[in-house]
Amino acid sequence: MAQSLTKILVHIVFSTKKRKSWLDEEIISDLYLYVSKILKNHNCNALRIGGTENHIHILCELAKTLSIGKIIEEVKTSSSKWIKSKNSRYKEFYWQHGYGAFSVSSSQKDILCNYIANQKQHHKTWSFIDEFCALLQKHNLNFEEKYSSD
Repeated sequence: MAQSLTKILVHIVFSTKKRKSWLDEEIISDLYLYVSKILKNHNCNALRIGGTENHIHILCELAKTLSIGKIIEEVKTSSSKWIKSKNSRYKEFYWQHGYGAFSVSSSQKDILCNYIANQKQHHKTWSFIDEFCALLQKHNLNFEEKYSSD
């Protein structure tokens, strides 16, 4: 076979530092567009981006030439600088240090897109940490509670 073909869907989740509510209506839509452009510039196709005022979900196709860690580093670094440039009140903005990244079957893509689109409704009854722990449990990953306040 002369070609290298991939279709790797990844669900990425990370929060603001200490889950502070930074992502308000003033910047959230533009943030999602900006993150989408970062991904596109790295040959990753953004399928859905959403979240709430303290965290973000990204469903994307991972480029065959990048590691998950590298694209998350690019997204977090570039978007953090962009947010800080939007208004002086965001000058103390930071993303948390860690992240969650989960493989997604193509058959589950539409379900996950809908889940991400409904984050505001979903978080009326569930906290970020409860949601994140449920994702970790679903994917059989252990969570160290000492990192939950990052």
